[in-house]
Amino acid sequence: MAADAALEARIDSLLQRMSLEDKVGQVVQGDLDSLSPADLQLYRLGSVLAGGNSEPGKRYNASAKEWLDLADALYQASVNRNDGGPVIPVLLGIDAVHGHNNVVGATLFPHNIGLGAINDAELVGRIAAATAEELRSTGFEWTFAPTVTVPRDDRWGRTYEGYSEDGALVARYATAVVQGLQGSIGDDGFLDQKHVIASSKHFIGDGGTFEGHDKGDTRVSEAELRDIHGAGHIAALQAGTQTVMASFSSWNGQKMHGNYSLLTEVLKQRLGFDGFVVGDWNGHGEVKGCSNQSCAASFNAGVDMFMAPDSWRDVYDNTLSQVRSGAIAIARLDDAVRRILRVKLRLGLFEAGAPSSRALGGKFDLLGSDKNRALAREAVRRSLVLLKNNGGLLPVSPRQRVLVAGDGADNIGKQSGGWTLTWQGTGTKTEDFPNAESIWQGIRSAVKAAGGEAELSVEGRYEQRPDVAVVVFGEDPYAEFIGDVPHLGYQLDAPKDLQLLRSLKSAGIPVVAVFLSGRPMWVNPHLNASNAFVAAWLPGSEGGGIADVLFSDGDGKPRYAFEGRLPFSWPRSAAQSPLNAGQDDYDPLFPLGFGLSYGQTADLPELSELPGVSAAASQSGLFFARGAEADGLRWWLANSEGESLAVAQLPSLDLVAGVRMLATDHTAQEDARRFVFRSQGGSAELRSTTAIALSALSKESPFLVVTLKVSEAPQGALRVGIGQQTIDISAELRGFKPNEWLSIAVPVHCPATAPIVDDVTTVFHIQSSGATDLALSRIALGVGADRVVKCPSAP
Repeated sequence: MAADAALEARIDSLLQRMSLEDKVGQVVQGDLDSLSPADLQLYRLGSVLAGGNSEPGKRYNASAKEWLDLADALYQASVNRNDGGPVIPVLLGIDAVHGHNNVVGATLFPHNIGLGAINDAELVGRIAAATAEELRSTGFEWTFAPTVTVPRDDRWGRTYEGYSEDGALVARYATAVVQGLQGSIGDDGFLDQKHVIASSKHFIGDGGTFEGHDKGDTRVSEAELRDIHGAGHIAALQAGTQTVMASFSSWNGQKMHGNYSLLTEVLKQRLGFDGFVVGDWNGHGEVKGCSNQSCAASFNAGVDMFMAPDSWRDVYDNTLSQVRSGAIAIARLDDAVRRILRVKLRLGLFEAGAPSSRALGGKFDLLGSDKNRALAREAVRRSLVLLKNNGGLLPVSPRQRVLVAGDGADNIGKQSGGWTLTWQGTGTKTEDFPNAESIWQGIRSAVKAAGGEAELSVEGRYEQRPDVAVVVFGEDPYAEFIGDVPHLGYQLDAPKDLQLLRSLKSAGIPVVAVFLSGRPMWVNPHLNASNAFVAAWLPGSEGGGIADVLFSDGDGKPRYAFEGRLPFSWPRSAAQSPLNAGQDDYDPLFPLGFGLSYGQTADLPELSELPGVSAAASQSGLFFARGAEADGLRWWLANSEGESLAVAQLPSLDLVAGVRMLATDHTAQEDARRFVFRSQGGSAELRSTTAIALSALSKESPFLVVTLKVSEAPQGALRVGIGQQTIDISAELRGFKPNEWLSIAVPVHCPATAPIVDDVTTVFHIQSSGATDLALSRIALGVGADRVVKCPSAP
């Protein structure tokens, strides 16, 4: 942006009046879950973020007013100053990535992958503007969006955060979203109180990480980094994005949070970016030689604001010491502070007053307004991609008897995906979505209005034979590394959705499959078992948009066309990843840009049902890591009487008496599982849907190695094991330091006390006879550990 002499003079004046402590405070951002308004008066932090699982009162379903009240309290604390120092308001940021998705009642737009299928930058710009207004109503003025990643391996758990594998489409959208969020440079409305600060993320190359691993390494040439992965960032910069978020990932082995060449020499100097670079969630701690609590290297490389959600106090203290010692030059600190002040001044933050007093503050009628819901519904129907329509089954007449089945049919949380009220999008209830409509509700309304009959049965049962069945199924919600997968095969280990489709089709009922997913997946058997197949992505709160397109006007004519076209190539086999247009061996089932329209008559022939990969990834001996179970495994909880239930969401609440299961952190957010056993005890198991050949796996890895932390020592026996064998490890655990992560190895076979079993379905078992509180972050077969448990002697 063009330099503003008056604004720069204000910055000069502020810098002259700021103490060293003031300056260091500005370059630190803490999470609202780890600080209070009083902390802002003491530390003068530059920003506070609301992370994916951070909310007022630690309740994911806090009201909009509670959000605004908290924003006011944080603002007032930041400007309450009587020591003569300059008053600098705090900047409040949040991940509004498909609408204002942290707040109950907000409009939930389709995730970016669905928007990419529309190929309409103007529509996406309107969605961004609507999101900005909903943000402002609750007091937030900065969103960590747009995500301009170009995913190149769909096994990556963040694929749905990207618009397309096509960098040119991403670039068009980047321009539209930044302008929608901020306004256009030069317009009177630029960064006014109806707009918010944007953040182009993640700089740079996050979508190219090796084998689709989150926070991985992008191994490409500089030209490919620039032309593919940089396309969206360059467009966002040209549109005037005020902030850029550094990527967790590396480029050719070097962590982006420590890459001076790209953050400073390229982004700031060559591309002329004059806003500020914010880090990602403790991303500085992954730079070599750094920790979450201290990283001068990241700051010197070009990160202007540390995102230090739970480590902000240590980061503040250590950064202050590093400036005093010369490890961080005062000129570098002044540069970072200047950039942060520049953005705050452009936003008008110094004159804005408390969030509730601003133009849209407290206007909660904007949340889920009729206008915004209509916009979201338009986006849903235009995002749908028709992959199969044999015999011209679609559009379906709404005057018929319609069966609606599948676990996604009446589940707004599932149709909305990750980053929905909670980080992972799990643990929500129907009542958490007052301004939303499930896919079933939309179908029921359309059919009822036309005089037909609609029946909901998740399992596909029916009282009276239907004329047609609509089956809604797909991926359960996930976010970030939790969603990383070893292959693109859908439910290879437990094909319950396929069985439902086949049972209906075998009964002679025409089947319409509606597939919910955050990426293209190998679903050849599901395509074969359906007469029509629709890729619906993660549509958000407006499930009625699907009924708009599936059903005719009653006279056989479509009410709306199928407009969506694939933003990502669709795999021919489960092993076909990476898969991108332009590859030498490019051979997708459906290419980039594919999508049928009404009126096309070609039928899809029978497809091969050989996936090309093994169905049981758990055969590798790695059962749980990075917050995810291996393919084919699932957690079960049991009470002291042995009655067990599968864990469907976290926290498990009171699924069974005696034990609770929650998500917790070890090296990353929610990458571990916490088990709280009450006095009556209970157990938890990882069960496989297929038998595991234990004797073969354990030949080279004779121990079950568990990485754990003990918060409350066992009050009774605590047994751990695999298959039929468990060993009491309570004595070893009582020697652990509280809250210290250590690994413990338990023998797989103890012939003197239990028979050797080859095929097992329980790959991990933990049973407590009394109260204890512990967490597990990794479960695998192996050989080494901090503590090794010996087999007990024969009785």
